[in-house]
Amino acid sequence: MSGRFLARKQKILEQLDAPDGEYHDLSPKGSVDLPIRALIRDINQLDGLVTTSSCSGRISVFLEGRRADASNPELEETTVAGPGGKGGGGSWLFISHDAISVPSEDDPHYFLSKFNLRKSDPTDEKPNASSRYIHLKFEPMILHILTASLENAQRVLTAALGSGFRESGAVSLNPAKSGEIDPMVAVRSTGYSFDAIIGYHSDQGRNIALVDEAYLHILVDIANERFKINAERILRFQTSLVQQYNIQAPSSADSNKSGWEDTETRKRRKREEGLARQRAMKERINSTGKTDADS
Repeated sequence: MSGRFLARKQKILEQLDAPDGEYHDLSPKGSVDLPIRALIRDINQLDGLVTTSSCSGRISVFLEGRRADASNPELEETTVAGPGGKGGGGSWLFISHDAISVPSEDDPHYFLSKFNLRKSDPTDEKPNASSRYIHLKFEPMILHILTASLENAQRVLTAALGSGFRESGAVSLNPAKSGEIDPMVAVRSTGYSFDAIIGYHSDQGRNIALVDEAYLHILVDIANERFKINAERILRFQTSLVQQYNIQAPSSADSNKSGWEDTETRKRRKREEGLARQRAMKERINSTGKTDADS
C-alpha cells in the first residue's frame, strides 16, 4: 500500500473525525448524510479504501442560475449557468435526504409552500426559452472511494455493480510518476433518477409554479418510492463489500428485512443445500443399495 494513499486516507479521516460544527465538505449540507454514515464508517475501516465525497440520495428543488444573454456581451461567462442550470446564481429551494412526509389531510398549498412556489396569476409574464426554470429532482446515492490498488478498485466495482449501481466506474488508472496507482471509484446509478420542471423564476423575482398541488404530490410519491429502492441498494452494496474483505456485514434495525439475503449469500446457501442433498442421496444408496427409482 503506497505511502501517498495512506497519507491521503489519514488526512480524510482526521477531517471526518472533526466535530459536526467544524467539519464541512462540498455538498449543499456540508457534512456526511445521516442515512449513509454507517456505510462510510465501514468503508473507511477497510484497508485500501477511503471515501472522498458522498451523497446518500436526495430529493431537491433547484432554481437554475442566470442564462447567457446575447444582448449583453459584457456579461462574463463565469456568471451564467451551465447546461444543467448550475452556476450563475442558481440556488437550492429545498433538499431532503429522506422521504418527504405527506400530510394526512388535503392541503392545496402544502408542497407549493414547502418548495417556495406560488400559483401564477394574470399579471405574471409567461416563461420562455431563456427563463430560469425550477426543477424537482430525485438523485440516488453517489459515492467516491479512493482505493490503494487496482485489486481494491475491482472489489468495490464488483460490489457496486452487483448491488444495482450499474453506472459505477473507475478513473485515475494510470500510474503516477512514482509508479503508484490509486484508482478512484464512483459508485452510482442514474437509471432511477428523474428531473421534472415544476416552475420558473419571474422577472419580478417570484417563483411561479407551472404545475398544481396534485402533480407535486405525485412527484413526491414517486421520489419516496425510489428512496426505498435506494436504501435497499445501499444495504446490498454495504453487505457485499464488507463480505469481500471477510468482515461480518453490519446489521441495521432500520434497513434489514427478516430473512433477506444478498445475491452471493443466496447462491452460496443454494449450493450448500444442493451438495447436502447429494451427500444424503449417496449415503442412502450405499446403505440400501437402491435408488428412489428402484423403490
